[in-house]
Amino acid sequence: MAFQFEKLEVYQKALDWVEAAESLCEALKGKISYSMIDQLSRAALSIPLNIAEGNGRWHKGEKRQFFWIARGSVFECVPIMQVLHRKNLINEQQYAGYYEQLDIIAKMLTNLVKSVEELRSAKK
Repeated sequence: MAFQFEKLEVYQKALDWVEAAESLCEALKGKISYSMIDQLSRAALSIPLNIAEGNGRWHKGEKRQFFWIARGSVFECVPIMQVLHRKNLINEQQYAGYYEQLDIIAKMLTNLVKSVEELRSAKK
């Protein structure tokens, strides 16, 4: 039996992002501060964790809040990618690819939040 959140495309894309971010973190060891690597790793992992936790919540408001937190973690990853690009630690092609992944996940999370809000409105 699969958990409901495992069926969500945004959850699968969030897992893909964690893999990409972790590979990047591994490649950057010794080139940037541990704190930046740790921040990227934690922000990336926060995305699928909050999707899963939100999906497990019973009340729509709680679901929405966890999905917003996941979206915030996506936004947290963006400036880290920008700093890495400015420091020439990732090239233009890598930056564009990472940015696109994050943009897609952010849009999907926005739609997930909207779907929860629509469920809330329909019950009133």
